[in-house]
Amino acid sequence: MSPALAGVLQLTALTAALALAYRPLGDYMAAVYASPKHLRIEKVIYRCIGANADAEMRWPAYLRGVLAFSAAGVLFLYLLQRVQGGLPLSLDFASISPDQAFNTAASFVTNTNWQSYSGEQAMGHVVQTAGLAVQNFVSAATGMAVAVALVRGFARSRTGDLGNFWADLVRGTIRVLVPIAVLGALVLVACGAVQNFSGIHEVGQFMGGAQQTNGGAVASQEVIKELGTNGGGYFNANSAHPFENPSAFTNLFEIFLILVIPFALTRTFGKLVGNVKQGYAILATMGVIWLGFTALMMWTESAHGGPALQAAGAAMEGKETRFGVGASSIFSVATTLTSTGAVDAFHSSFTAFGGGIQLLGMMLGELAPGGVGSGLYGMLVMAIIAVFIAGLMVGRTPEYLGKKIGTREIKLAACYLLITPTLVLGFAAASMVLPDALGSMLNTKALGAGSHGFSEVLYAYTSGANNNGSAFAGLNANTPWYNTTIGLAMLLGRFLPMVFVLALAGSLAEQQPVPQTAGTLRTEKPLFAGLLVGTILIITGLTYFPALALGPLAEGLS
Repeated sequence: MSPALAGVLQLTALTAALALAYRPLGDYMAAVYASPKHLRIEKVIYRCIGANADAEMRWPAYLRGVLAFSAAGVLFLYLLQRVQGGLPLSLDFASISPDQAFNTAASFVTNTNWQSYSGEQAMGHVVQTAGLAVQNFVSAATGMAVAVALVRGFARSRTGDLGNFWADLVRGTIRVLVPIAVLGALVLVACGAVQNFSGIHEVGQFMGGAQQTNGGAVASQEVIKELGTNGGGYFNANSAHPFENPSAFTNLFEIFLILVIPFALTRTFGKLVGNVKQGYAILATMGVIWLGFTALMMWTESAHGGPALQAAGAAMEGKETRFGVGASSIFSVATTLTSTGAVDAFHSSFTAFGGGIQLLGMMLGELAPGGVGSGLYGMLVMAIIAVFIAGLMVGRTPEYLGKKIGTREIKLAACYLLITPTLVLGFAAASMVLPDALGSMLNTKALGAGSHGFSEVLYAYTSGANNNGSAFAGLNANTPWYNTTIGLAMLLGRFLPMVFVLALAGSLAEQQPVPQTAGTLRTEKPLFAGLLVGTILIITGLTYFPALALGPLAEGLS
């Protein structure tokens, strides 16, 4: 079987599995967030944290809950790393340095999972399980809660109420993420993934000699790393490591885990606003971009543009032979179009244009289908921009889901769109003029000069600000400059957009719905889905094209 055919068959099987899960999972999540009842374990949690889960919150109170919970998570995870040397099951690893502990805490709390360390050489079992794995659950649940709050903003009228953050957080964790993660972990263990608390031991190598390795609760962390679109690997090789991702089947299963909740949330959106066709329009937009990027990546990595590629049959450098080009391309697009950041191949080893596709996928805002929760609310903000553009074209006040899109709503949506490019381009520009920052480009000469060196820096800040977490391997990011600035990019790139999303949700929830007329733009039709795709691509292209031209495009054309 040719590599191209194998890739197409895997993509077909993946699409079929996602289609089968779409309706039941989407309906289940809608029922979870709309239910007036609390489970017994949830009531215990509410008593422990002192929360009144039945109290409605307006957007400032909801935001305070998000920020307070996240700040506590950063502090706890930072302190856990700083005292690691004195913890049991630390595998004799030293405590993490202050700048790296800050970077890692910011990374996992913001659902980015950027790692400037090798997991098997730095983090003990307690930090991995009680710190990093816990944040994989709750950071994903926080993103889902904010998305549901925005959906309620469209669904409710003249109240300003967005639900209760603590109830949404706990329900998303207990009722959605934990059950799926338990089942997924059993599948991974059955297929060969590691799940233990073993210490460090030596293993022999085929070519002679030995190397040290350790086990860990790998399968349980691997499943939530993908399901919650987190991405932080137990091992430095991430999902290319056989302990995390043993076979071609587990590779495809992990891609399914990455995509299933973000896609299914469009069904949840349609159910909660009372019009499932609106969810289908958002799903179609996400699906077109995802399939288009996947096809383009598979073609780019399979093109035989040089003697090395011709001899190997494709661009095999940095890719696992047990997966091949097709599966690696599908995995790469799935992670860079979401906020996952997991890798089953080294992204820096993809072709120049392949690396550009990865960058562009993150620059879109990771909304096709995007991160758990963040993809949906990012796409809804883009939908507001699209109806505003359509309103300008026909001279009508724009409306979306029965709510008028006025000056306040457009200002909030515009602020949301401007945050990430400001962080990415600002920090990347600063890094290109600082000698210490340039010196971190390990595989380039003359203080990192060259288009690929620039791509490494641009990729790092794009990944951080968009809460992705993947990286080009040629950049040494474990320095005070990169640990601090990427940490800031992750925090600002996560929580500033949430401020504007929740303010937008509150503004919409205060409105009285307007009746649909013959002149109302039908946002459930294919025409609107096409307009939305064009809006996303044009806005991203105008914003990032100069930077892409200096990086992957220049490298690919040289």
